[in-house]
Amino acid sequence: MEVFLRNMYVWSPAKIESPAQREESVTPTSRDKSTIAKSAGTVGFAVMLSRVLGLVREQVFAGLFGAGTANDAFVVAFRIPNLLRDLFGEGALSAAFVTVFSDYDQNKSRKQTWQLASVVLVFFATALSVITLVAVLFSDAIVALLAPEFSQIAGKEELTVLLTRIMMPFLLLVSLSAVVMGVLNTKNKFFIPALASSFFNLGSIIGGVSLAFLLPHWGIAPIVGMAIGTLIGGLLQLAVQLPALFSCGFTFLPRFNFCDPGLIRILKLMIPAVIGLSATQINIFINTKFAASCAEGSVSWLQYAFRLVQLPIGIFGVAIGVAAMPLLARYSASKNIDGMKETFVSSLTMVFCLTIPASAGLYLLAEPIIKLIFERGAFTAADTVATAQAVSLYAVGLFAYSANKVLVPVFYALGKTRFPVIGSFITVCINIIIITLTIDFFQHRAIAFSVSVTMIINFFFLTTVLYRQLNGFSVWSLWWAFMKILVATALMIAFLFAARSLAGGYMEGPSLIAGITSLFGIITVAAVLYGATLYFLKVDELTYIIKKIRSKMF
Repeated sequence: MEVFLRNMYVWSPAKIESPAQREESVTPTSRDKSTIAKSAGTVGFAVMLSRVLGLVREQVFAGLFGAGTANDAFVVAFRIPNLLRDLFGEGALSAAFVTVFSDYDQNKSRKQTWQLASVVLVFFATALSVITLVAVLFSDAIVALLAPEFSQIAGKEELTVLLTRIMMPFLLLVSLSAVVMGVLNTKNKFFIPALASSFFNLGSIIGGVSLAFLLPHWGIAPIVGMAIGTLIGGLLQLAVQLPALFSCGFTFLPRFNFCDPGLIRILKLMIPAVIGLSATQINIFINTKFAASCAEGSVSWLQYAFRLVQLPIGIFGVAIGVAAMPLLARYSASKNIDGMKETFVSSLTMVFCLTIPASAGLYLLAEPIIKLIFERGAFTAADTVATAQAVSLYAVGLFAYSANKVLVPVFYALGKTRFPVIGSFITVCINIIIITLTIDFFQHRAIAFSVSVTMIINFFFLTTVLYRQLNGFSVWSLWWAFMKILVATALMIAFLFAARSLAGGYMEGPSLIAGITSLFGIITVAAVLYGATLYFLKVDELTYIIKKIRSKMF
């Protein structure tokens, strides 16, 4: 299992320090841990708030529309700008921009740095406006390609096309937001960019629900109001970051210099990333097409399930990846490979510490969690069972999905973007094979299972390649931490089995208060047990984070 982590500490005998001096001294590794832990904590809190609001948004959809025609149409329609957003916006653009912008911030003048940001904003505002317009014009063809089975249900395809045309400008708004986020993260401002998606969810919920109740008075479907609410949310996500951007000293200079060397560097970095992400989008396209061919509601069940799994992915994987990316870029700009190794190793250990127990908890408690969050209004008990099945299967690959959020930025920092591309296309082939062999029997569950398997395979592929690209890193150190995490998780699983057998009647009974109280109590005790076990086993990253928290509190 050739993957993982950190160089051992090396203490130099050449300098003897007093205990007080030793306490104050900071090694490069501990500085990295401090930076990542602090930034990831900030990002994690903001992302947690966003993902909780995202769950509230999904609750609204579940209550108003259940898992029927309207929600299926919305999911497919919103997936189209989301596919393009991942290709040209938050994914490829954000990673490439942070890499180049960090280099400018380290090695160029202040004026050149801000000029680059202005050129990038103008270029992508222009390019994505054109792409948005083309997608609006050809929405009917895109929907027919993505979900051809919708034409068999009266009005479903037409509704999906309408929602697609309404939501396409979201691509432009969220992509510009990604550029602004990249600037702020490079300037070590993490909270506002991470919080911005909370404003997207607020705009979607408040604006969307309000319009969903108002529009039927004019004979317009309520789901159209939710689509307009998505645009309101996207506008808020961009606008809320602008004050922080200008407070950093940014001055917008509307330059149309599309031959700018920095912009060209970003585009060159983006090309392999876009190709790699296109493989991911092909996977999503394939999965959506398969889901649309399954039983009515399958698209919605998978969407609700993945939204729940996105909560720990965002809090842990995305937060740590976002926190580590500027540090990795700075080490790359200064050619400090040892610093990159230490940062990567510490980040990956933190991801394992947090996502492996989350995977186990979601797998075991999927049904009571789904019941408490979604089962009301148009969302039935049958929808709960089907969604919980997808959650359990998604949870199997949660640790790998989150770890990949840390792995890919290292390849960007090294300028080795072709390897994530290769990994992505490998997953496409495996995904098609798995779903084709299992879809007839397992239906929507086959898709969730395939996503987890492909993410795990991609994780092992990327870590093996990165080990070679970095000329090795301490596998033994990470493996030892990994075994400690497994021991702590095993104890937590034993507790969850016992607790569920004792409190299952309360969690899955008719009383909402009893269900929430018992589920929250079990999760809290399980988390404390897991954390205490890791602390006792002395996993460095967790011990360090706890010490930092205690120093702030006392």
